[in-house]
Amino acid sequence: MEVANNVTEFIFLGLSQDPGMQLMFFALFLLFYAVILMGNLLILLTVSSDPRLHTPMYFFLSNLSFVDTAYSSATAPKMIADFVSEKKVISYWGCVTQMFTFHFFGCAEIFVLTVMAFDRYAAICQPLRYTTIMRANACIVLASLSWLGALGHSFVQTFLTFQLPFCNARVIDHYFCDVHPVLKLACADTTLVNMLVIANSGLISLGCFLILLASYTFILFSLRKRSAESRRKALSTCGSHFTVVTFFFVPCIFIYLRPSTTFPLDKAVSVFYTTITPMLNPLIYTLRNEDVKNAMKRLWSCKVSLKEKQKG
Repeated sequence: MEVANNVTEFIFLGLSQDPGMQLMFFALFLLFYAVILMGNLLILLTVSSDPRLHTPMYFFLSNLSFVDTAYSSATAPKMIADFVSEKKVISYWGCVTQMFTFHFFGCAEIFVLTVMAFDRYAAICQPLRYTTIMRANACIVLASLSWLGALGHSFVQTFLTFQLPFCNARVIDHYFCDVHPVLKLACADTTLVNMLVIANSGLISLGCFLILLASYTFILFSLRKRSAESRRKALSTCGSHFTVVTFFFVPCIFIYLRPSTTFPLDKAVSVFYTTITPMLNPLIYTLRNEDVKNAMKRLWSCKVSLKEKQKG
């Protein structure tokens, strides 16, 4: 990736140039990031410490929580620091690293959400074969393929972008290094790269979203013959998952399934899937999931009883 260019650093325009708005955004996004870290780490701790949650569904939920923590950390710390910085600068290789990590964990989230939908399909539509289909080795293979697929996607995406030359333009009209804003700075024809980006990012998002919709369609049809209690429990689990899917996939498809054009709305949409969705995921999965809530109560009870023993 040694490309002749005159750029050693890039400058972000950020979400706003107004000092008052930047201070407000600093406090707001610092709070959001703290909630993301605490919420997702709490899910990881709860699932790992409670043997009753050592099932395929919660194995993939742990993967999702880890991905959300890492995914938001690819952009949020730099964005928060820039709100109180006079100059929002990132080095050339810092930009490369940020784009790679952002797309790596973002694509991993897409694949993990898709695997989670398959897990729910198997549990509801194939209950007698579920333990055979989603055995431990199969879960590890599915998770590994998700991470390996994300690695390949991110490498291709980053390589396609930074193999282009950058002459003198270095101001990125965004708050992090994403493909479309960076491609606008390249001093070369980016038509082919734009098409490959759509194929790489846009079609992955759209394809996985269509697979998810198909799996939920099968689930809804299969629930017609179940008891009211079974329908309620299945719809509660799948409803929370589909909410997460919608919040994440719709903005991704809007951003990446189009030619390399940028709109004023892009920054707000990006905030939604880089910060808001990872923050909402723990809330959605805990507030709508009795198993997780009960496990958290047991974890808290163990902590309280341990403190009482230490005092005694």
